[in-house]
Amino acid sequence: MDPNLRQQVLQQVRAEIISGQSLPGTMYSVPSLAASLGVSTTPVREALLELSRNGLVEPMRNRGFKVVEPTLQDLNNLFDLREVLELHAAVIVARMPHKDLSSLHGWADEIARAVREEDVRLYLEADRSYHHDLVAAAGNDLLTETVMGLRDKMRLYGIGSRAGLERQHASIPEHYRIIELVMAGDEEAVTALLRSHVRSWQPIFVDALMKSKESLREPIVLAQARTG
Repeated sequence: MDPNLRQQVLQQVRAEIISGQSLPGTMYSVPSLAASLGVSTTPVREALLELSRNGLVEPMRNRGFKVVEPTLQDLNNLFDLREVLELHAAVIVARMPHKDLSSLHGWADEIARAVREEDVRLYLEADRSYHHDLVAAAGNDLLTETVMGLRDKMRLYGIGSRAGLERQHASIPEHYRIIELVMAGDEEAVTALLRSHVRSWQPIFVDALMKSKESLREPIVLAQARTG
């Protein structure tokens, strides 16, 4: 199996789920999704199994994989854990006498481009890569795996809303400033900024999650690959 195909399918479906494009109850059929993407069923099945391990979908016997419905408590718990662990990682990196954060500049540029082009999927992937590399710089593989697992479990409902788009714009200078503060070793300032950076999304996601629960009527629909 080509690992790149599996990763491409994984990124696409994950982006659809965490952005709220695929609502809770949406069914992903392995054969249908494979056909719409023009790939074999193997990378599709492997990608959906990984998403199942991450808690985003659950296997349904003889039907496919269903998008799991998150709860408000789930979302709040994820924010609590992300704040603790991501701030801890940033402080570790800030204390390092020698640190290489060159990749973060590239991801910050991609984030800015995504906002200019109003490309939510690009924003999601660039933002994920930025925070992955920041946490990974702490040199603790288990910490990195845990943080990214938490981020992958989140449902970013509302990221494409007006409030979400405004927050994306506001995050552009924050991503560059975080790099500057970490490089300068300013633990107090980077902790304050990163806490605000993480938490500022919480009311947007909570509001959108509640609205999605209110509007959800027919939970089971068949997902097709989205393009464009």
